Amino acid sequence: MRVTVIDYKAGNLTSVVKALRYVGADVEVTDSELSLVDSAERIVLPGVGHFSATRRLDSTGLTVAIRAAITRGVPFLGICVGMQWLYSGSTEAPDQPGLGFFPEPITRFPECGEKVPHVGWNSLDARKSSRLLAGVEVGEHVYFTHSYRAPVTADTAATTHYIEPFASAVERGNVMGVQFHPEKSSTTGLKILRNFMEFA
Repeated sequence: MRVTVIDYKAGNLTSVVKALRYVGADVEVTDSELSLVDSAERIVLPGVGHFSATRRLDSTGLTVAIRAAITRGVPFLGICVGMQWLYSGSTEAPDQPGLGFFPEPITRFPECGEKVPHVGWNSLDARKSSRLLAGVEVGEHVYFTHSYRAPVTADTAATTHYIEPFASAVERGNVMGVQFHPEKSSTTGLKILRNFMEFA
């Protein structure tokens, strides 16, 4: 199965591509070739760093192309900032809108004595009906590194607790996102990527 990985010059690209290939994906990478998005069978948007980097998706036309692909029913997976981009925007970069697939904003963890960013291994409480997280048991650990987080809503596929509960995975129809890094999350992360590859 072919997977189109979007490179907006802020993603952990090498590790993501390697992990996808490990689970059997035929990976192609693009930073501006809209034809690859137009013909995509699966799309993955990895991301690290500042939310403002997603501005490149707008300037290259990738935002419009990805929105059209999602509308066609192409399975989409956002990772870390790639998940945050699915929301209306982030308080990290108030002038840069997200895709708006989910209407809520991304906000920073509150300052309360705990260390921010949230870095390291933490557990998932996955919703049983999630197809992306099929076979992931409550308490399985994945790797995080982030200062901003999504709220818990009806679209939340898994929650994690750090300072307070936040959405560590989200899923609605063919659109999925994970705040953690599956490419750095050992067998649990590979299981999740394999589920995405098998998503019909």
